[in-house]
Amino acid sequence: MRKPNRRVLPTIIGVSVVTTLAVNTAVLVAGGGRTPHAPRPMSGRFVAASSDSALTPQPVAPLGRRLEPQVMVAGAGTLPADVVAKVRAMKGVQGVETVDAVQAMLGGKRVGLMGVNASTFRGYTPEPTAKSDALWRNVAAGDVAISFTLGSDGGVALGSRVPVGGRDHTSELRVGAYATMGIGDVDAVVSHETARSLGLPSGNAILVSAPKTDTAKLLKAIRKVLPKGLRAVEVDPKIDYPAPGGVSGGAGASGKVMTAAQVRTVIRAAASRIGWPYVWGGESEAEGGYDCSGLLLYAFNKAGIRMPRVAADQARTGYVVPFSKAQPGDLLIWANDPTAPGYISHIALYIGGGKMIVAPHTGTDVQIQNVYFRNFKGAIRVSPQMAARAAG
Repeated sequence: MRKPNRRVLPTIIGVSVVTTLAVNTAVLVAGGGRTPHAPRPMSGRFVAASSDSALTPQPVAPLGRRLEPQVMVAGAGTLPADVVAKVRAMKGVQGVETVDAVQAMLGGKRVGLMGVNASTFRGYTPEPTAKSDALWRNVAAGDVAISFTLGSDGGVALGSRVPVGGRDHTSELRVGAYATMGIGDVDAVVSHETARSLGLPSGNAILVSAPKTDTAKLLKAIRKVLPKGLRAVEVDPKIDYPAPGGVSGGAGASGKVMTAAQVRTVIRAAASRIGWPYVWGGESEAEGGYDCSGLLLYAFNKAGIRMPRVAADQARTGYVVPFSKAQPGDLLIWANDPTAPGYISHIALYIGGGKMIVAPHTGTDVQIQNVYFRNFKGAIRVSPQMAARAAG
């Protein structure tokens, strides 16, 4: 579906940490319409059996109160204790969770990876993920938990072993769970102990929960206390629904949505990629293919429209309209992930006549499909201005 977008992990952590880890001995991870490819059915059991592993599941604390994180703060090194204390003391803040975070490679795929305390971090994840004791025992024992989409779309098998290492050193971790964490930049989670053995930075990020506080005001307050080199972003922003009487017209309505020429350019650009293979994290010929959001990043860029990288953020680049009113050039969005209900995990480009151009998942090519409606959440009338804001 995606690689980490250009928000916290790549811009703050990705360059400095991945470059540093690459020269260490203990480094991070190396490593015409067809029949529609609807999401492949997955078992309701997302934790891998441990029969093929010598790992002994470790005890973890039972799930306590769940706190939805609104903000993530990250830097290249350990966050200063006084900064964390100031954020924790802010009005409305109910919880702050310290994590280790890097942009990395897992099984040859670039992902956002976190080292966490399984007993406490679980309370900051979506409910199905948070409730799974077996999932967090596996993480505590040394497994890696990956997002549902990295598993189902990216083709990383549950229970498999994936290469972990760098240019000079590799090892393996078992994929112990499919479990989305609800953070758009993050597709893999390990324990703090495993993170140490892999060479991750220690405590270089925090998740902040202040559910009754306006997120924009919280972000502004946090940014005021951050020293140079640290950055704060919103976690999983909500989709912007139009107010009554909002934009619903065709291309160019009130200058708020794409022009007819931009729509044609986007569709032509996407169509030019038909036949290229699905590649997790792909967004150009350099990667040898495209994933669903990478395809749209490429196509809209050809029309001069700046888009964010991941599907969940691309869903915030315009106005939600019902499919009955969808027009060529609109985005189509799905929430396929049972471990994070409502999280937008797949996206495509509508071309009219019930057809779409899409990069489905590993093992398929960019293609034209009939639109399907399982887990479908609507169409997005793209606004170049909203897209630019979402891209940051």
